[in-house]
Amino acid sequence: MKQAKILIADDEAAITTGLSAILEDAGYGVEVVADGQKALDKLTVDGLTLLSELQQRQIPTECIIITGQATVDSAVQAMQQGAYDYIEKPLNAEKLNRLKALIPKAIDKYEVGQKNRELASKLEGLTHYGELTGQSDSMRSVYQVIEAVAPSTASVLILGESGTGKELVARALHQKSDRAKGPFFALNCAALPKEILENELFGHEKGAFTGSTNEKAGAFEMASGGTIFLDEMAEMPTDIQVKLLRAIETRQIRRLGGKREINVDIRIVAATNKNLQKAIVDGELREDLYYRLAVVEIDLPPLRERADDIQLLANEFLSRFSQQNGKTITGFEDAAWEWIMSYHWPGNVRELKNAVERAVIMSRSSTIGPSDIIPRHLRSGDGMPTALTIPVGATAAEARRQLVLRTFASTSGDAERTAKMLGLPEADVRSELLLLLNGAGDASPVAAPDDTGVEAPAPRAARRQEPVVTPARAASKKPSAKKGR
Repeated sequence: MKQAKILIADDEAAITTGLSAILEDAGYGVEVVADGQKALDKLTVDGLTLLSELQQRQIPTECIIITGQATVDSAVQAMQQGAYDYIEKPLNAEKLNRLKALIPKAIDKYEVGQKNRELASKLEGLTHYGELTGQSDSMRSVYQVIEAVAPSTASVLILGESGTGKELVARALHQKSDRAKGPFFALNCAALPKEILENELFGHEKGAFTGSTNEKAGAFEMASGGTIFLDEMAEMPTDIQVKLLRAIETRQIRRLGGKREINVDIRIVAATNKNLQKAIVDGELREDLYYRLAVVEIDLPPLRERADDIQLLANEFLSRFSQQNGKTITGFEDAAWEWIMSYHWPGNVRELKNAVERAVIMSRSSTIGPSDIIPRHLRSGDGMPTALTIPVGATAAEARRQLVLRTFASTSGDAERTAKMLGLPEADVRSELLLLLNGAGDASPVAAPDDTGVEAPAPRAARRQEPVVTPARAASKKPSAKKGR
């Protein structure tokens, strides 16, 4: 292990000499300087000033302040500014013992922080992580959790709406773990009837039921040495949940019709799009199973909360499906981008992927237009969406802002027509649009399923640094499709 280095900054020779001897005897590398400025020079001036400078210059280190001018206020200030701890002079035997006990802990904290800084730096420029795509802050947070938990044996529960990529997270956990060379077995618990699900999980012996002429290994056996992914686990019947709980606790299973216990070496990753607290209250999910599975939770954000990733994903899907279909499609038309960025995407990444694939297949041009990308049930006569559903809880200001933006888009950027259609002064319409362009207000997405179950599109301007104002003449800020949007 690399030797830890300690820098002592003090103008009292007796202090520095004594501390140096004690710390060198303890196995640390020690350097001594006379004041704070020299300490800064060494790292790149009294204690609090040095600490403040270190914080401002973002020099990673842990500081233990030793001072002869101790007050309650200075101690509080030191801790607020990030000091690891604070010791008063004179250094008697008791305080020296305390100092020696503090140093290993401070070094541990530094090393953990250093690993986190290295990880953050590593993830900063990532657009892909395993099979996941995204460079938004929310996705980088997901990558950090995966990186941290993958090497462990802890069970992981992935939460998120349908289509957000929960299985891709499970695969990334497997690929980043020590089990990467072992099998990865995925099972959708909602797709199978109870009898078949139990058989798929635990297998059966020959003669266990009518027609079982051979023995069959279940998912737990086939995934041994690797990872089993239980998708939509909250849909599992409660009696099978009991058997699953036992298998997790004992790492043993018994096949249907079998009498012997079979040892399995597995890591369990589960996923659901359900409200688990409600499922527990309603008796659909055993609380003890939840706690067994949710040692670590990963919450995948819906696509509407990852607006920074929509362009990246759409362009990647466009390139992939153009190549697969032998087409040369250079990008999306501006009107197509406007719809893509304003739509609510209730099916998340899966829906975006399917929409782009369909658009590539249907396109007869070198670019994707709105008629290619917008589903037929959401089109008006000119190909632009007309529906906007405002959910309960949206403020009047949010509702008005979204209505102005969508109507403005439907008039191809005519503020005067927009004002007439909405019965508003034209000046008010222009004010709302200026607020959107400047990023003011909280224009959060306000789409929700209507009475027919059809998801209506809704603008999502405030989730982006540059809100989308649909037509070209509304804002000169709108990027061109030819530049990679």
